Amino acid sequence: MAEVKVPELAESISEGTIAQWLKQPGETVEKGEYLLELETDKVNVEIISDYGGTLSELLAAEGDTVQVGQAIAVVSEDGTNEGTSSKVEVPVVEELKAEEVNSVPTAQRTIASPAARKLAREKGIDLSQVPAVDPLGRVRIQDVVAAKAPVQTSAQEPAPAKPAPAAQTEHDDRVEVVKMSRRRQTIAKRLVEVQHEAAMLTTFNEVDMTAVMDLRKRHKDAFVKQNDVKLGFMSFFTKAVIGALKKYPLLNAEINGNEILKKKFYDIGVAVSTDDGLVVPVVRDADRKSFAEIEQSISDLAVKARNNKLALADLSGGTFTITNGGTFGSLLSTPILNAPQVGILGMHKIQVRPVAIDNDNFENRPMMYLALSYDHRIVDGKEAVGFLVTVKALLEDPEQLLLQG
Repeated sequence: MAEVKVPELAESISEGTIAQWLKQPGETVEKGEYLLELETDKVNVEIISDYGGTLSELLAAEGDTVQVGQAIAVVSEDGTNEGTSSKVEVPVVEELKAEEVNSVPTAQRTIASPAARKLAREKGIDLSQVPAVDPLGRVRIQDVVAAKAPVQTSAQEPAPAKPAPAAQTEHDDRVEVVKMSRRRQTIAKRLVEVQHEAAMLTTFNEVDMTAVMDLRKRHKDAFVKQNDVKLGFMSFFTKAVIGALKKYPLLNAEINGNEILKKKFYDIGVAVSTDDGLVVPVVRDADRKSFAEIEQSISDLAVKARNNKLALADLSGGTFTITNGGTFGSLLSTPILNAPQVGILGMHKIQVRPVAIDNDNFENRPMMYLALSYDHRIVDGKEAVGFLVTVKALLEDPEQLLLQG
């Protein structure tokens, strides 16, 4: 018999939530085969078995929070179910004797996995009344899910309860109660924390996208042929951000106690919306990448994010973040910092608006509002405004970006 334990995942991750068991008790497990999917604060990871044999027992259920190093399953390495059919759970009685064990009611001696027992308690189900599909008679969680909770008879009915307050909606058929995923809970916690800890402020500007759009239009077909990836806006914004960060390095820094860590590398986070919430995978050494390499990196990370295939390495670090609410039609927003970073740039919808060219002339131009949120603890308003003006200038004259490489 061997225990399967939650492995070390990353330095900052000490626990996770079991999202799904991929194997069930009684099934054969190969060494290196995936056993379960574990949801962490950052990504979902699939945990493999270090042993081959038969999965004898689940020690934690789907939805349970488990710690790194905790035993979560038992595998019979000889390939048998030895030990599973003989395991009996009885009440703990002081100085328990053999004859007392034999007198324990059958319902209390039903063989069931911990996950099944937990669910049965929650649903008020008597395990002895649950039909077991397992040939060994072991009640599994699937059996409990299929079972129905007993209906109370009139003699068992409790006294009428007082009416619930109007705010209590858990039994209201018009309200669906959905448990927050672990990742959504983490996102919520961190967003609140950063607003409590950082002196966050947002400054705005607008950029005329005419030159970038003309450049893309002239080169998009040749760019796709040469690089097998489309020329989007994100590579222009990434290059412009890097140019501004080099000019205003405190926006590429981090606060560590009473120290400022000035980072002389440019790992740019790109916010990606998924069904499970917002994630920020990182384009490493973006300053060393070409337009095509940036577009390919962003495309690959976005696909991995939406398929829930991001690795922890894809999300760790990051010195500055870009988020594009414009893809959803947002005209203006105030992005929240991605701690411990001290700056985040918000892109928005491109909208054609009349722009004054001089005192006498107006033209319709494709305009985008930009928003820079920054940590005022180390970044002053002058630097923040200068950063945003630099991004604007580089985007309105994109040849500068090409010359900078």
